[in-house]
Parts: sequence; structure tokens; C-alpha cells
Amino acid sequence: MSETNVESKVERAAHNKSVSLPMSRVRLIMKSSPDVSCINQEAIFLTTKATELFVQHLALSSYNNGSGKDTNTLSYSDLADTAEETETFQFLTDILPKKILARDYLKSLQELEEDDDN
Repeated sequence: MSETNVESKVERAAHNKSVSLPMSRVRLIMKSSPDVSCINQEAIFLTTKATELFVQHLALSSYNNGSGKDTNTLSYSDLADTAEETETFQFLTDILPKKILARDYLKSLQELEEDDDN
């Protein structure tokens, strides 16, 4: 799939008036906030559509900057790299951290403990 083909699909989805995410789930998430008492349908629709567009933008940016262009894939590491390297997505670095091996994590913990002891 070429890059322009992917971008054209995203563009068509952005102009589509239907949504793919379940609006009932978005309503449930919105109502979980103690500050929200009632939500009208337009607000739920707009929040759902905005969420879809955000996820599409993140996926497209990750795909364009990622390593899976040749194989037409998008991996977690592509998402994590985009979150870390792109200023727009840096607020996601806690949600999409780069994966590290357990032994590397334990080694860094041990080094931190040694530094604290000194």
C-alpha cells in the first residue's frame, strides 16, 4: 500500500460522518468523570469523532516515521518512538513508553541503588 493510498484513506475517513468507535463506550468514559452530570448526543459524537481523528493522526505519523513502511506494518515501537520524538505527541510518553528488557531494567535499578548508597 503506497503512502498516498494510506493518506487518502485517512482523508476520506476524516470527512465521513459516521464513527467507528462505540459511542456508548465513549459516553461511559465521559460519565466516569465526577464533574460531568449529563452529556448530549452532539458532544458524544464530536468527542468520538475527535478521538478517531487523533488515533488516525497518531497512526499515520507513526507509520510515516516508522520502520514498517516496507512491510506495510505498524508496531508498538513505532508508536513509542513517535510519542517520544514528536513534540505533538510527547504527552503520550508515559502511556507509550519504549519497551526495555527486564534484565536491562533490573540492571538500571541496581545502578540507581548503588548511586543512592554512595
